[in-house]
Amino acid sequence: MRIRLTAGVTVLDAPLDDNATARDFASLLPLTLQMNDLFKREKYGHLPRSLTAGGEPRFSYEVGDIAYWSPGPDIAVFYAHDGQSIPDPGIIVLAEIGSGVDALKKYDGTVDVTIEAVD
Repeated sequence: MRIRLTAGVTVLDAPLDDNATARDFASLLPLTLQMNDLFKREKYGHLPRSLTAGGEPRFSYEVGDIAYWSPGPDIAVFYAHDGQSIPDPGIIVLAEIGSGVDALKKYDGTVDVTIEAVD
């Protein structure tokens, strides 16, 4: 399954990872989240509920990762790398955007992001 993120005029597609957390995330779609900027490296937004734990927790990220952070419960879209690690309990990657994610830099502060399944 592929997902599409739309923020203003920016449209980004990504294949959904094959793990229980990503499948549970897909069950929430379509979804529009108000996403805020954090550390000039990511946009994050609060999910309406927690997701099933079932992916491999990671304490680092790559530019383009769409990840779930359970304490929020939040998802984050990483558009830049600052070399910092992710605090405990880590993140679970839901999908990976191949290119164009740096376009999210132009949205200072808060932006509404619609996420939908496209397959």
